[in-house]
Amino acid sequence: MARKDVIDGRRNEDGIAQALPILKQRFGERFQTGQSFREQHSHTTTYLPSQRPDGVVFVEGSDEVREVVRICAEHRVPIVAFGTGSSLEGQVNAPCGGISVDFSRMNRILSVNAEDLDCTVEPGVTREDLNTYLRDTGLFFPIDPGANASLGGMTATRASGTNAVRYGTMKDNVLALTVVTADGAEIRTAHRARKSSAGYDLTRLFVGSEGTLGLITSITLRLQGIPAKIAGGVCAFPSLEDACNAVIMTIQMGIPVARIELLDEMQIRACNAYSRLSYAERPTLFVEFHGTEETVALQAAQFGEIAAEFGGGDFVYTANAEERSQLWKARHNAYWASRALAPELAALSTDVCVPISRLAECVAETQADIREQGFLAPIVGHAGDGNFHVLLLFNDKDPADVQKAEAFIERLNGRALAMDGTCTGEHGIGQGKISYLEQELASAMPTMRAIKAGLDPHNLFNPGKIFRL
Repeated sequence: MARKDVIDGRRNEDGIAQALPILKQRFGERFQTGQSFREQHSHTTTYLPSQRPDGVVFVEGSDEVREVVRICAEHRVPIVAFGTGSSLEGQVNAPCGGISVDFSRMNRILSVNAEDLDCTVEPGVTREDLNTYLRDTGLFFPIDPGANASLGGMTATRASGTNAVRYGTMKDNVLALTVVTADGAEIRTAHRARKSSAGYDLTRLFVGSEGTLGLITSITLRLQGIPAKIAGGVCAFPSLEDACNAVIMTIQMGIPVARIELLDEMQIRACNAYSRLSYAERPTLFVEFHGTEETVALQAAQFGEIAAEFGGGDFVYTANAEERSQLWKARHNAYWASRALAPELAALSTDVCVPISRLAECVAETQADIREQGFLAPIVGHAGDGNFHVLLLFNDKDPADVQKAEAFIERLNGRALAMDGTCTGEHGIGQGKISYLEQELASAMPTMRAIKAGLDPHNLFNPGKIFRL
């Protein structure tokens, strides 16, 4: 993550001045230019500075999205999509000004096809809202990034989360999209069939495009049956390497674990204090199994044997829903627990992902780097797919500390890339990881830029994200 890529771009002052009154006349009170609205829609959950849009429009349907895009295109005004604002790399900033398109009112569940295990939703529906709606159908949507993010935002950033080791990421669970493109037309990328060989895979092109190619207006998603039995547990290990090696063997043995999360000693200490728990302050795995009574018991027994082989302590296992909920609530509160270690400091949340065979090495080297620099920086990882997060606490008012923090992040990304990994497993590029994307996929950048130029020739959709201004 680098502040050097958070720069102000060239503003089209005349175009913005012409577009604002047109949007106000068309949308009335659903178009706001007040400072508080604009600040809210440039909010970032990291230390990156905010860059406000010139106005915020609250759209309520795809016809309105098309209309906003046509107005902005006519006057060459930038367009930034906004879901819930939970993105972590400055994706909702407006470095060239322009219009923030807030999708929170496009929150209808358009259809549920229980027999086909799919549904279609508008982009403002959140994952928790969808699962509440689905509860009586016996189905659920498994992607859980922690935050109650909008499904449009999750699609745009190719989100994943704790369940990804079993159910995949957003790219594996989006069947089709409708998208408004730069000319104000709405296209459909696919239909509901589970597979297709028809033309370019536009669905996956837009999944992860971070709002730089178009505005998503509907999403067709895969659903899963709610498991007959869910059980989870906690196991502490003598060392981080032992915990990671237990993860590697669990995956290589083909045990269909639903979640397998790694928390280092500092993260466990933070969770104990924040969530009033009493886990041993050692590297720890949180695991969960989905299936029938018999299969879940078998999977848990197999994992227990693997954990014991690597020196794991007692595998505390439960199928009690309340106890499981407490365990995962502690995991989901890891961010706030970490912040509570030093509330006076700023927090920089970052992630990388490596092949699971390199996970232990990468995490151990990162921990050594943290100790050497004297940082408070808990680590938590979606260990089953080699993805881990570092929450770096530092003084963002001290230029020397900022420089030191950014140097650490640069080393972390370099370390992951050297291990044939990626600079981001799920946070996306936004502004903060532009430099690292260029290192990771240098040979592919001209092709990416050509796609961007072909679909958005005037660079109106979310300028300054993924690519430098």
